[in-house]
Amino acid sequence: MAGTPPDGGGDRPWESYHTAYTNAKAGMEGVDKEKVQKVAEHKILELEASRDLSKIWLHTDMDAFYATVEILENPSLKGKPLAVGSMSMIATASYEARKFGVRAAMPGFIGCKLCPELVFVRPNFERYTYYSELTRKVFQRYDPNFVATSLDEAYLNITKVCFDRGITGEEVATELRGAIHQETGLTCSAGVAPNRMIAKVCSDINKPNGQFILPNDQEAVTTFVSTLPIRKIGGIGKVTEQMLRQVLGISTCQEMLQKASFLCALFSESSADFFISVGLGLGGTETPEQRLRKSISCERTFRATDDCSMLFEKLDSLADNLADDMQKECLKGRTLTLKLKTAAFEVRTRAVTTQNYINSKEDILIYARKLLKAELPLSLRLMGLRMSQLRDEKDDSSTQTQKTLDRFFRTPDNSNVIGANSPSIGNTTGGDNYCTNVMTKVDYLEHDSMDDQALFLHEKNLFVPEGRSSDNYNNDAASSNPLMCDGVGGKELDDDSSSLKGTHTVKFDGQLTSSNATTSSSKPDQLFWINGYICSICGFELPPGFEEERQEHSDFHLAEMLQQEEAVDSTGPLSKERLAERPCSSTPTPKKKLKSSKEGKHIPIDAFFHKVNKNL
Repeated sequence: MAGTPPDGGGDRPWESYHTAYTNAKAGMEGVDKEKVQKVAEHKILELEASRDLSKIWLHTDMDAFYATVEILENPSLKGKPLAVGSMSMIATASYEARKFGVRAAMPGFIGCKLCPELVFVRPNFERYTYYSELTRKVFQRYDPNFVATSLDEAYLNITKVCFDRGITGEEVATELRGAIHQETGLTCSAGVAPNRMIAKVCSDINKPNGQFILPNDQEAVTTFVSTLPIRKIGGIGKVTEQMLRQVLGISTCQEMLQKASFLCALFSESSADFFISVGLGLGGTETPEQRLRKSISCERTFRATDDCSMLFEKLDSLADNLADDMQKECLKGRTLTLKLKTAAFEVRTRAVTTQNYINSKEDILIYARKLLKAELPLSLRLMGLRMSQLRDEKDDSSTQTQKTLDRFFRTPDNSNVIGANSPSIGNTTGGDNYCTNVMTKVDYLEHDSMDDQALFLHEKNLFVPEGRSSDNYNNDAASSNPLMCDGVGGKELDDDSSSLKGTHTVKFDGQLTSSNATTSSSKPDQLFWINGYICSICGFELPPGFEEERQEHSDFHLAEMLQQEEAVDSTGPLSKERLAERPCSSTPTPKKKLKSSKEGKHIPIDAFFHKVNKNL
């Protein structure tokens, strides 16, 4: 009958039910077990051919690192069952405490029930980092490109050291462990093997303060992994172990090969390759490429509190730690995320993307404080900061940000005094008096070298477009400047030129509007904030609390659109009517005719400042 298993079963197919190859289910009659078996055998041969026994890898693991450091700092704790952590969670436990079943990632109150004499010590990560740096200086002697996976673990490729010095991996392990104990007073365990996967397993065999060496021999490797429990392999956790054990009956690495066909049929290609590689005792032999990390973060758990001053103190400490970590790794970032966990265990995240790349505590706090302030009042039990969109601090391009139009018209200092090197332009529109400083090329270069954050805060130097009021314009200062910029070069003005007349109009969204109506506060029709914080034009993220920053961002898009409209209309570069000849009275004055776009390409803004200098 249809659906009857080939190996029998009659009208009771469930009696011969097979996990992977059952054909009792409709549509499963065509399963070819022999074909799947051949695929598995081919995969085993292919992976076996990739075996590399030419490398010697050493994995070192500090013994109960946090607890041992605390004992080293406080010898009175020696011999006592010690746990580093709190009643909420244990970070690590001494070997005396482990005899009672106390372990890492266990709630502290359970540890107390297992061991009533358990002594708790609060974690001190600054201390642990200090001792970790001492161990890494020792690693540098044997492998400058060692791979540190945590504060207390590292992989070292000692192939070159063994070859250059003519010593074995066992001698290197003994020497390295002795050097670490001499430098730090701490002990560690080591494992030596042909690849990283097995080296990690070997370092756990003779703990604490021991080592295990596996020769670079195929038979020795296959014999070693044949009886090795699958749970010992990094990457196979509790859930995967239970699945393989209960469904397929796999408990050792050798059984991975015996049931390779099931693995190929049930799992994805990458997962099946991993399981078969484990059965063969294969692992990484090349030093992993150093990749720029995606993000860097720090967070702290504390007793639930709604005290604002205490919360801001903890935020200050987090910003300090994050800045230190970023500066140590020579990283800068743009997207800052604030993580909050309320007293009711509700997790919130709030993020902001900065205009330029930052890594200092002061810059981080500017944005972090605003993000936290927007959420208060609130009772919190956890707070964290994460920086993403990272770039190497040494990369010059990391400090380059897109220049906004108003930045070309800011002075390098905080004053509005117009100096001799900064020609002034006066205008009165609609009764509002204001002045704008035009920078020379030298001034612009000095300005560009300034800290963007400082410029970001200096509101007095913001370029004031038409229609926005500002400080009163000093006519005496204006008359003392013999040069007026005309957008292309410069020209001397006669006595009447200081009172240029006319009402300038600009084209925006296909309509002509007077200069009075085009103000900095006018936002482009296309711009709105998605979800309250994402710019609809460029995706820039600014929460509602960043009002000044939002205003500047809108001004940038407005200026950008005006430039695009001017380019489309083929009116050439920024004209003197836009930059210099601001309307000062009601009588119109003929505008200087600009060069046609047919005569040449648009003049870049760099050339504008270059020509100003020549006339100076």
